[in-house]
Amino acid sequence: MDTIQFILNGMMREALSPQTAAVAIAVIGLNIHFGFTGLLNMGQSGFMLLGAYGFAISISNGLPMIVGILLGFGAAFIFALVLGAPTLKLRGDYLAIVTISAAEIIRYVGRSALLVDFTGSAQGIPGSQYTTGFRNLSFFGNGQFTLLPFNYQDVADGAAWVRILGWVVVIGGVAALVYLLRGGADLQGASKGFAIAGLAVVNVFLVFFLFPVPYQSTGVSGWWVRFVAWGLALLCTFVVFLMVRSPWGRLLRGIREDEDAIRSLGKNVFAIKMQALIIGGLFGALGGMVYVLSSSVQPDSMGRSLTFFCYTALLLGGAATIFGPVLGSVIFFAGRIGIKYTAAAYVPDSIMNNQQTEQFSYIVVGVALMLIVIFRPQGILGNKRELQFNV
Repeated sequence: MDTIQFILNGMMREALSPQTAAVAIAVIGLNIHFGFTGLLNMGQSGFMLLGAYGFAISISNGLPMIVGILLGFGAAFIFALVLGAPTLKLRGDYLAIVTISAAEIIRYVGRSALLVDFTGSAQGIPGSQYTTGFRNLSFFGNGQFTLLPFNYQDVADGAAWVRILGWVVVIGGVAALVYLLRGGADLQGASKGFAIAGLAVVNVFLVFFLFPVPYQSTGVSGWWVRFVAWGLALLCTFVVFLMVRSPWGRLLRGIREDEDAIRSLGKNVFAIKMQALIIGGLFGALGGMVYVLSSSVQPDSMGRSLTFFCYTALLLGGAATIFGPVLGSVIFFAGRIGIKYTAAAYVPDSIMNNQQTEQFSYIVVGVALMLIVIFRPQGILGNKRELQFNV
């Protein structure tokens, strides 16, 4: 039981990680590209890297943090214009090839020894050069605390039955929440919203009750950066919710389904695609800024693999859904850590050592992605009648 609790605590830490929240923000932008508009953008990591560079380089050279944020957004905006102008008329695989190549160009430029004074070349920019101002904004104070002091250890001395009962309730609560998000209940409007919000609050309370995780109040990877990261992820989710319910959002879905039909109505399809590319890219830049708040700006950490992680999270949660990017990101990163820790705990070293468990976790994730695309292309929250993985 203690081993299982250790594995679950590791999964909880990864689910709460600010980098998980950062990827969720980037996946929200990718959802605008691929899920709602049908643009097969394979270069989201390029937008993330530009946002991170604009943010970090500005602050490390003495500029205010707000200027760094604006420059990060500006770099992503210019990149979207330069990338989109000649390529948005391409479709499917051709657009994917161009965008992944553009993102790789950004990464290799960042690695260039000629720019070592700005980007730090392959070694990157240490977080100590640009995160001090962010930590100074914290109102959480110093020290360390657990978000929910009252937890399973305070009930029957943390007996096994308390944890088992808690897990059963959490699984049931999550299943009920997914059921509501997929429109399974006969609820409409405010009633459905209150039910979803209530279930979400109860589930969060139970999760922190079962998995107490203490962190520093304000630190490199403390509660402050987690509070900001997940607050931004929820804010971005709400913004996209408002956008896709607008007439502009309906145009995006129309372009995804049949752009010739939208063009026949007199709409400028190229301009709408460009708007979607820019807005999704700005979300990606914001995700890149959040991604480096608890680490350093290292170009290889935001390469091709990160874009593939974003697509895995998007397909897992459900493309063209509101909460799919956040749900998929949490499940993807927490699930990978769960696989890694489980293999390390139960597979003998003679068969698989700790380094190999890291590789094994990615193999399992890759197989899971293949199965998702084959058997459930709409993801957990998606609607099969609305969208499948067939760009």
